[in-house]
Amino acid sequence: MNSTLQSILAATASFFFITLLFAFICLLCKSSKTRSPRRRQHQQQTVNWNGNRTVPNPQLSSITIDESATFDPNLNRISMEELKLATKNFSADLIVGDGSFGFVYKASLSDGVIVAIKKLDTNAFQGFREFRAEMETLGKLQHPNIVRILGYCVSGADRVLIYEFIEKGNLDQWLHDTSPGNCNEQSSKLPLSWKTRIKVVKGLANGLAYLHQLDTPIIHRDIKATNVLLDSDFEAHIADFGLARALDGSHSHVSTQVAGTMGYMPPEYRDGVTLATVKADVYSFGILMIEIATGE
Repeated sequence: MNSTLQSILAATASFFFITLLFAFICLLCKSSKTRSPRRRQHQQQTVNWNGNRTVPNPQLSSITIDESATFDPNLNRISMEELKLATKNFSADLIVGDGSFGFVYKASLSDGVIVAIKKLDTNAFQGFREFRAEMETLGKLQHPNIVRILGYCVSGADRVLIYEFIEKGNLDQWLHDTSPGNCNEQSSKLPLSWKTRIKVVKGLANGLAYLHQLDTPIIHRDIKATNVLLDSDFEAHIADFGLARALDGSHSHVSTQVAGTMGYMPPEYRDGVTLATVKADVYSFGILMIEIATGE
């Protein structure tokens, strides 16, 4: 057999081998595609603090998410339907605050528990895994000067947070809205005494120290009077963690956006510095102390 014939036979055998290999790979890919939609089907889950989940619902689409979680053992599972009922379908008449990324509603659940419901704006959305991770982190916070998040509920495009209800409203109202009105406590407030103001400052300091001294510190990034709630004993509670971030090992967080409120933000923020540290919270706390002392 001459060398030319050997070359032709070798080329022909190589061609058939490569063709068979390519056909085998195509069959594998086609088989994988037919099975993948089943794995991507939506799973409807109800999660409690112990991590229990319901049986997945294979009939829902892959982009739809329905999930609820509770971080308080005394709070039963809450569905979006119950939250809509408790807020009269998020009626404007029940709005008690306007926090970052959403309105806050006062609601009475079916068991009589009064809670604060915050419905997030669509522009506040992030990846669901990141959202769930942040909620579970905030759900673990236990301090008398931090507003407790009791749970959350997600249904389709709606994301709702459930907080403990703090009776006296935010600090800003008590500092600046003290003109006499009718007998309604929300419209008629007496100026805070010096004793109460010092109590508020101490409570804020304790709450911030708790956040900053966690194993993974949390920076609030928006300390201001409207984000401080007062209970019936005028104890201060830090609220609205919409801009909060957990810090990495270097105790810093790099953000592409300036976070906070003008007047409370440190001066370097105006220069475009995006490195956020606990020092930013301390600066905002100092500004707030001056506001508490002067009322301005």
